[in-house]
Amino acid sequence: MIEDTKPIIGAGKRRGPAIVCIGGGTGLSTLLRGLKKVTSDLTAIVTVSDDGGGSGVLRGELGMPPPGDIRNCLQALSNAEPTIEKLLAYRFSSGSLKGQSFGNLFLAAIYGITESFDKAVTKMGEVLSITGRVLPVTTEDVYLWAEFEDGSMVVGESKIAAAKARKRSRIGRVQLAPGYADALPECVEAIEKAELIVFGPGSLYTSVIPNLLVNGIVGAIKNSDAVKLYICNIMTEPGETDGYCVSEHVGELFKHTGGKLFDYCLVNNETAPPEVLRKYLKSGAEPVREDDAAVNGMGVEIRRAPVAAGLNDLFRHDPDKLAREVMRIFNEKAPTKTYGAGS
Repeated sequence: MIEDTKPIIGAGKRRGPAIVCIGGGTGLSTLLRGLKKVTSDLTAIVTVSDDGGGSGVLRGELGMPPPGDIRNCLQALSNAEPTIEKLLAYRFSSGSLKGQSFGNLFLAAIYGITESFDKAVTKMGEVLSITGRVLPVTTEDVYLWAEFEDGSMVVGESKIAAAKARKRSRIGRVQLAPGYADALPECVEAIEKAELIVFGPGSLYTSVIPNLLVNGIVGAIKNSDAVKLYICNIMTEPGETDGYCVSEHVGELFKHTGGKLFDYCLVNNETAPPEVLRKYLKSGAEPVREDDAAVNGMGVEIRRAPVAAGLNDLFRHDPDKLAREVMRIFNEKAPTKTYGAGS
C-alpha cells in the first residue's frame, strides 16, 4: 500500500529506498523537491558540461566546474530557512555581476577554500542541511560537442541549440571533450547501491546524456539490479528535440549508451491549458508525441500519469505528483520493499 509521508528534515536516519537521480537543469531539481519527502537516501548525479551564462563565466575566470546545475539541486534538497533559498536564487541585476546568481558565487567561494570541487559541493550541502547528497558526475574539465546529421560539428553546450537552428539539421550525436573522463567514484558507488535509478526529466542532449558519456557510469547502471526509470520531457525543446516523439527520446539514450538502459518510461498525460499551449507552440515547442508501440518495441514499458502542473505560463512537472508516481512504479516493480509515495 502506498502511503503519504511528511518531509524528511536533515540527513538523519535513513528512511525510504536508495534512489539515484541522473540529469541536470530545472528538471532534475524539480524531481528532487518531490523525492526528498519520501527518502533520505537520495543521490543526485549532475552534469558539469555547461559553458554558458553565469556558470560559464565562473568556469572561465576561476577554473572551476560550472556550478549552476549543482546549485539548483542543492537548493532543491535544502532544509534551510526560506530566506536562505531565496538568497541563493538571487541574481544580480546590474554591474559586473549582472546575471550572476548569489548561489553560484557562494559555491565558488567554498570551492576557493576547499581542496576539490566535490568537497566544496559536500560542504555547501552541509551548510544548507540538505536531504541526501549532490555529486558532480566528474571533477574533470569537460566540454560538450555535437555532431549534426549533415556532418558539421560545434563545441560548447551553450552553442548547440543556436547551431542546430542555423543548420536546420538534427543532432546526430553528442560527445565529451576530452573523450575520456572518469566518473567521481562516489557516483559509481551510489549507482551500485541504488534500489531505484531515475533518468531525467531534463534536456535530452545537454542535461541527461552528458552524464552517461562519463567513463564508469553506464557500466555501473547496466550491472545494477535497481528499478530503472526514464522520465520523458513534457514538451519538445527548440534547438534540441524539435518534433521528437517519446521513442526518439528513448532511442537517443540507448544509442548513446550502447543498448537498453532502462525498463520503464514515465510519460505525462495531463493536458496543458489552451492559452499556455499556444505560447509553447509560438516559441517552437510542442507536446512530445506519444508512440507506445515503438517504445514497447524497444523493450520499454510506458507508464502514463498526470504529473504536470501549470505555473506562470509554464507547463512543467509537478514535484509531488512526480514523486508520487515514481514511488508507485517502484513499489509495483520492487514489491518486497514498499515505501511511501510522498505528500
